[in-house]
Amino acid sequence: MNTSYQLYSSREATPWEDVVAHLAANGYTQVEGFGGVYADAPAFRALLDQHGLKMPSGHFFPLGSFEGDFDKSIAAAKALGMEVAYVPAPEDLWRNGTDAANWIALAKRLEEACKKVNDAGFRFGWHNHHWEFMPLPGGEIAMELILEHAPSIEWEADVAWIVRGGGDPMAYFEKYKDRITAAHVKDIAPEGENADEDGWADVGHGTLPWKDYMAALRGNGVNLFVMEHDKPSDARRFAERAIASFKTYGGHKP
Repeated sequence: MNTSYQLYSSREATPWEDVVAHLAANGYTQVEGFGGVYADAPAFRALLDQHGLKMPSGHFFPLGSFEGDFDKSIAAAKALGMEVAYVPAPEDLWRNGTDAANWIALAKRLEEACKKVNDAGFRFGWHNHHWEFMPLPGGEIAMELILEHAPSIEWEADVAWIVRGGGDPMAYFEKYKDRITAAHVKDIAPEGENADEDGWADVGHGTLPWKDYMAALRGNGVNLFVMEHDKPSDARRFAERAIASFKTYGGHKP
């Protein structure tokens, strides 16, 4: 199975030539893009090709990337050889606390964007943070509203953010096993540790039961697993530890 890496994790460890070479040398076969690498998409594609890496998925923020900036976003996706594009986060209105009506409105925009992206030859989905799992004023859960009112989109489940939002990952894996097509593999440090890394941990060096998560996700047919750390103090260390741990969880098979 291929192992992917969210390049956002290495945004402070550039130049990208060194990052990509290091990832390839450590066994990664794929990367996931973000806005920081799309400025010259053909050149970045050439860098990936040089090291035998592919970019099947990418993050595009904000949702307007597939509304007013649709042509620009699709051009980048095509140049980089992507198969699926994800919107990685909501904008400030939704982050700062809002109601179900606004989440439903966002979901309807996602559904419309999905139709356009699908027509352009790509799959389309949403990547969660913690906001989507924190109960709204009426008790609703935003992630459930998104999936209900945007029935065509896929879900890239960021498991650690589900936990930080108070959700139960295994319950969501079961309930939405037909919608989750990819997962971010990240870890949470023990309480009070890794304050300089916002409480995150390298995969396999935190508190999450990734062996159990991997078994459930693989059982549901998920085959895109993306290593990520939101704020690593040493991105090279993280990349090395993450893929080593991932192999022990059954995520990587010859």
